[in-house]
Amino acid sequence: MDREIHLNKPKKLKRGDKVATVSLSWGCAGEPDVRWRYDLGAERLRSEFGLQAVAAPHSLRGEAYIRDHPEARAGDLMAAFADPSVKGIIANIGGNDSIRMLPYIDFDVIRNNPKVFIGYSDIMSCHLMCLKAGLATFYGANLLTTVAEPRGMHPYSRYWLQKALFESYPIGSVAPPDEFTCDATEYANPNQVKQYHAHAGYLCLQGTGRATGRLFGGHILDLRQRRELEQAGLLDSFYQEGAILFLEDIVECVKPDDLAEFLRWLGGEGILQRLNGLLFGRFDQYPEDPRYRTIITRVVGGEFGLPNLPILYDLPFGHTSPICVMPYGAMAQIDCDSAAFSILEGGVV
Repeated sequence: MDREIHLNKPKKLKRGDKVATVSLSWGCAGEPDVRWRYDLGAERLRSEFGLQAVAAPHSLRGEAYIRDHPEARAGDLMAAFADPSVKGIIANIGGNDSIRMLPYIDFDVIRNNPKVFIGYSDIMSCHLMCLKAGLATFYGANLLTTVAEPRGMHPYSRYWLQKALFESYPIGSVAPPDEFTCDATEYANPNQVKQYHAHAGYLCLQGTGRATGRLFGGHILDLRQRRELEQAGLLDSFYQEGAILFLEDIVECVKPDDLAEFLRWLGGEGILQRLNGLLFGRFDQYPEDPRYRTIITRVVGGEFGLPNLPILYDLPFGHTSPICVMPYGAMAQIDCDSAAFSILEGGVV
């Protein structure tokens, strides 16, 4: 499929704007032992960014309700898009079944009310819904993880959230952070102290020179997820000619063999052959399992005969901390010789 996707960029956020917080996959934000963390995140949106956070009507009703009522989750999302007083939408957290909202999504509501929408992990399905409606969105901060870190939002994460959502000029060079952590978030623990490690910079696994393309991607899809998204007609973005595809996940869900299977699917579908580049986030493990890197070059460069496809590894997006923000559809550049990554345009207008 070679259909090009034309995306509308949302208006940039500004201080004083109202943003809706939504639970689209997992409802832990409303659990009694986690609610403090939601409140911390909402307050931090106010104190750090000047935003007024408003909880969507069903978003804090707890895990069981959110699990059992995908129509309520979708209703919250549709209401947030339709409300002209709401200027942005941020996911509280990811999960594993946001795809169940699909029957209740009104794509015209999204299409006719473009606004900032941000989140990562299973929120990828929601991004793909927005892509189908023609809206450019942001694979980036979730409220409970990135924003509501008990000991303060990491300055790197804060910088990129501000730059991506509040400024319309080109985002520019995305330098690596000085440090990173792979520690899983303990949502009910206000005293958690994560261990950070020095970041050695991005790694160029293969390729030379510079490559440009529009950003699409998210977490790595297992067979069930691929089938669901294909049946729903939501995988068009992976087929974009000349795109830069960004991928990330957690080792709990994606073992080295799972990564190999996914890359073989990409190659078997002809997707790898249509890309201008690949970006990989860090798999959340320290020390890192070197098999992930080995598999990427063996499958892409070896099995599919694409040794010149630029691949940059160990970028800060998704399931790690701190993180940058990846704007869907924005033109980006990989510099293989310098192991550098840049976003050449703004994600908002």
